[in-house]
Amino acid sequence: MKKPTMLTKIVIAVFIGVGFGFLFPEISGSLKLVGDIFLRLIQMAIPVLILGQIIQAVGSIEFKELTSLGGKTIVVFLVTSLLAAVWGIIVALVFDPGSGITLEAGKGAAIEAQELSITETVLGFFPKNIFDSLSQGSIVQIIVFALFFGVALNRYLNSHPESQLLNLFVEFNEVIIQLIRYVMVLAPIGIFALIASTISTLGGQIIIPLLKYLLVYGIGTFSFLIISSIILAIFCQVSPIKLTQNMKNISVMALATTSSAITLPLSMAESQNRLGVSKRISNLVLPLGMSLNSTGSAMHMAITVITIAQIYQVSFDAQMMIYLAITATFVSLANAVVPGAGLVSLAIIVPQMGLPIESIAVFAGVEWFVGMLRTILNVNLDVFTAVYVAKSVDELDYTIFAEK
Repeated sequence: MKKPTMLTKIVIAVFIGVGFGFLFPEISGSLKLVGDIFLRLIQMAIPVLILGQIIQAVGSIEFKELTSLGGKTIVVFLVTSLLAAVWGIIVALVFDPGSGITLEAGKGAAIEAQELSITETVLGFFPKNIFDSLSQGSIVQIIVFALFFGVALNRYLNSHPESQLLNLFVEFNEVIIQLIRYVMVLAPIGIFALIASTISTLGGQIIIPLLKYLLVYGIGTFSFLIISSIILAIFCQVSPIKLTQNMKNISVMALATTSSAITLPLSMAESQNRLGVSKRISNLVLPLGMSLNSTGSAMHMAITVITIAQIYQVSFDAQMMIYLAITATFVSLANAVVPGAGLVSLAIIVPQMGLPIESIAVFAGVEWFVGMLRTILNVNLDVFTAVYVAKSVDELDYTIFAEK
């Protein structure tokens, strides 16, 4: 009898977790510790994985290609995030998810507004101590250091071709990836515990009134994914159905874990082994995308702000909607890559749009489900970008893509 794949195990764990959470809420609540341990085991390796992979990717390619690839990748990230925010606004205006929801005055007052300082945000991208950044898991700072280190390594290797320093990073990265493989054996158990504990605390009271909001958000997410996959398929001259099939493992992992960071190792492996993206492209684009390409976060903020405005019967003119799209794109750059970051982003953008900060509290009840949609869009668009960049520089292996 054929053993079930990791994908099958994770899907089963999700469904069992939902049922267990509803049927045994008291027991399920105590499972949170198990889920949190699993998340920590994965997250402990993510900072050094990103550091090593980017240094290896930047250090091993030609300097001229580095500048062209990096610039192209960042432009795609910005454009897709902005388009996702605009699409979120359009979908929310068409389907009116805020109708029928009533918020009590003062609910959620414990959540404090967060100021958006462009200066502080930009300054926060640059580390003052890389070891502090690694210990804090400051992904953007780690990426910035890795880029500088990679460029320096690149230059050093050009003048010292006999050096084995790059091989040291290659071997280090292999060890970290093997470590993550060991941890992923526990994925079904960890995901079951996370789902069950979350369901036990939410129940159905807060979920039911927001089903329309979740449905509209789901429509926005998957319609944007479909449109993006069709455009990418046309550009790469492949079947969009085959593209979707080859990404099913990545999509399920993103939905189940609600974390771009946890999904990153799988995304890197699958983009190479199922989509035919070259290793140097996936090692450069995907770690960058995990932090800089928050397409799902941009759409989440746009849809949620419009929903809150509809709840309080506040109308936005065209200028305010443009401002919302641009602001959501900018705020998404600083969005964390772990579960639960959505409420922090909303605490930044909601007050700027003239809406009551206490409105955010009601969305905390469905944050896990929102996180699933936000993460699958973040992760899949990262991979789409890697495929696009690989195709643009003729590093997309169609043989691997077709045979999987």
